Amino acid sequence: MTRWEPDGEERLRAAAIELFLEKGYDNVTVAQIAERAGLTRRTFSRYFADKRDVLFSGSERLPHALAEALRHVDPSLDPFETMLHALADVGAALDDQQIADQIAQRRQIMAASPELQERGQAKLATVSDSLAAALRERGADPSTAKLFADVGIAIFRTAFDRWTDAPHEADLASRIREAAGRLKDAAGGAMNSTGRQA
Repeated sequence: MTRWEPDGEERLRAAAIELFLEKGYDNVTVAQIAERAGLTRRTFSRYFADKRDVLFSGSERLPHALAEALRHVDPSLDPFETMLHALADVGAALDDQQIADQIAQRRQIMAASPELQERGQAKLATVSDSLAAALRERGADPSTAKLFADVGIAIFRTAFDRWTDAPHEADLASRIREAAGRLKDAAGGAMNSTGRQA
């Protein structure tokens, strides 16, 4: 019979983060993580597929959460505004100091590992695909859906980075709206500049 370990998943995650920050991701083994957490490798395998999974577990819920949020937005809004509302709704649900701290640590660890950066890009591509599919369901043509989904992910990443840098200054939903506003302003300025040059 398997012995139940209270808070096993969180203990393993905390131990992994500590070790990654101390030694660097590439220099840490699953055995070391389990030992630091006071647990066994078998317990680690119950919660995580590998040491990368410690940093990305839970991210598989984001595509579904964004798609669901998008489906509940007022159908009268255009695709871009629909996407922004969905991003802000999910951002509001994620707004938590502990999450912000964990993401800031994860960013620090990923910055030194091309392997993790590649995994992160693949995860974001999955989120973008899910967002594009949900926009198509609402009537957006495929090229528009893809464009807005990719732009949405860029907005979300920018907002997420600013929020985790200073989570006490503004909530994530506000950072999303701020990033979208900066993009609109920049795009409008570029269009005006092009028009003047013509």
